[in-house]
Amino acid sequence: MIANAEALLKPLTIKGLTIRNRVMSTSHAPAYGKDGKPQERYQLYHEEKAKGGIGLTMFGGSSSVALDSPATPWNQISVADDSVVPHFQEFSDRIHRHGAKLMIQLTHMGRRTRWDTDNWLPVKSASPYREPASRSIPKELEEEEITRIIGDFAAAVRRCKDGGLDGCEISAAHGHLVDQFWSPSVNQRSDKYGGSLENRMRFGIEVLSAMREAAGDDYVIGIRMSGDEMLKGGLTHEDCVTIASEYASRGLVDFLNIIGGQARDDIAHAVSIPNMAFPVAPFLSLPSAIKREVDVPIFHAQRVTDLATAARAVHEGHVDMVAMTRAHIADPHLVNKLADGRADDIRQCVGAGYCIDRIYVGNDALCIQNAATGREATMPHIIPKAETTKKAVVIGGGVGGLEAARVLASRGHAVTLFEKEERLGGQINIASRATWREALSGIPRWLIGQVEKLGVELRLGEMADESVVAALEPDIVIVATGGLPSKGHAKGSEEHAVTTWDVLTGKVEPSGTVLLYDEMGQHNAASTAEVLAKRGCLVEMATHDQIIAQEVGTTNQPVHMRELYKLGVVMTPNMELIEIYPEGNRLIAALRNTMTDEEEERVVNHVIVEYGTLAQDDLHFALKDTSSNKGFTDQQALVAGMPQPSDGEGYALYRIGDAVAGRNIHAAMYDALRLCKDL
Repeated sequence: MIANAEALLKPLTIKGLTIRNRVMSTSHAPAYGKDGKPQERYQLYHEEKAKGGIGLTMFGGSSSVALDSPATPWNQISVADDSVVPHFQEFSDRIHRHGAKLMIQLTHMGRRTRWDTDNWLPVKSASPYREPASRSIPKELEEEEITRIIGDFAAAVRRCKDGGLDGCEISAAHGHLVDQFWSPSVNQRSDKYGGSLENRMRFGIEVLSAMREAAGDDYVIGIRMSGDEMLKGGLTHEDCVTIASEYASRGLVDFLNIIGGQARDDIAHAVSIPNMAFPVAPFLSLPSAIKREVDVPIFHAQRVTDLATAARAVHEGHVDMVAMTRAHIADPHLVNKLADGRADDIRQCVGAGYCIDRIYVGNDALCIQNAATGREATMPHIIPKAETTKKAVVIGGGVGGLEAARVLASRGHAVTLFEKEERLGGQINIASRATWREALSGIPRWLIGQVEKLGVELRLGEMADESVVAALEPDIVIVATGGLPSKGHAKGSEEHAVTTWDVLTGKVEPSGTVLLYDEMGQHNAASTAEVLAKRGCLVEMATHDQIIAQEVGTTNQPVHMRELYKLGVVMTPNMELIEIYPEGNRLIAALRNTMTDEEEERVVNHVIVEYGTLAQDDLHFALKDTSSNKGFTDQQALVAGMPQPSDGEGYALYRIGDAVAGRNIHAAMYDALRLCKDL
């Protein structure tokens, strides 16, 4: 049971709008927009949360109100003309039929966007100071443009009301235009919009006043803002309390959605969207302090990943609504599961940041562990029962194999899972040993609980072979045997290098000087470098890439970099490991600069390499000839979300995850779901 769960299930009324419980999802940017509109994919994603019992779901983080605030860099929503209204009406109807409420976030991005997209208009701001994150130098807004933008906000809120949305908030967080006027780190104006805090608040007051006039006093309007920019020369906590109090006392806002920090550069962005390196609810004190000073409801989101923390935040009076945005990406049905007394069935967000990291490299948001999220048109969150019960064998107890077993058992099949180790979890058991990555262990922990509930027969410490499989007379065989670490192609690597797996499992315990060579640019090597440095090793991390952990995203890479700098790790990009050979009781590592072809050598005690994994596929090929499909997965059917063709005698054999090729957690989970949902 969740302590004080009843606090989350109580309704909240704002003006005449009653929200059925205190759990919400904040406006964010999953990059599901199409042509600047929230079309079917976007709507189905939020509808799943409404089906799952959420009280309020907000969409369109950074929905643009003006042509000089482009929405397309992240496939976002444009509210700059009336063509969006029919989409809002369809969206509202879809959410309301399940009893939830729907709101949007409106904004002008100011300098926090790019000029070389959409209409190629210069970005605008209070003053012409470049933001490191967006890399754009803004034009200083003239008063005529300020008046026009105020009108753009007013027109946008009218479209929201006409579209049947239950309310909206404006964004004055993460460095958008309203808080660019507020913050002395940006606003250096000398007119009535600059100087004193009173003057810097003026633009936001005029925006909200115009919106209130356009929408009427009965329409719910709020603001998302920081409770402390945590930036030298920026808004202090006291400044933010003053702003919140002033805007609330004037009746300009019906709720305040409070976060901590800002997002002007890489590390600030990582702090304001905290990952698993941070404790849960790290900035809860900020909305709590503002709540004591205002008479409007307080919303809050920032790494509230579990219902116990959410319930405490509401029960103790820190906030009125608690946002569990990434938690709903992991499990959109978490509120219904809580209400039904099934809290242990909730797939809990582990804070990997995979969802948001994808959007900042131009991809769509996907959950590292729930492959149905964002694919609601083709992938089920609730697994349908099969018409005929079958016998299934899954070989491999990593997350791919566990997900396959869960889905097959949910369909009603009799499932036996083999794992050669004594413990389930596969590669995550290794990755979770690396400093702040421990929370990854929550992924297999949930899967194990589910397969046990579903009655999957677990055979641990047992190696499956052809005879063992044949004896069970299965209809379906899933090979999820994963991969083994590669030592790469450098001369002498097989004899003289060890892998990151060897370090994290304790197979080897390096000391002294270490060269860690990374060919992958993901978490593995950076995490291992942190482990080694904390053990007292002198570590140089070299990579073929232009930067350490190049494949790691916006909310995670800065944390790795921060820790590596703190630990004194030497970071050497643009180097390829070409040879390792012994000299006395030490090793010589030869490196080639990928830009100049010049070669260098390092004298070290240990060379550790990260080249990813190679498929462990012997069993698949041993079983292939006796399978009905010869181990072949029909790609056309798989991609279309259709059942696999069933022809021939014997069992159907399929291979998933790293047993096919080294990829990542999400790929293994998606392989399992989209294949097994129809078997």
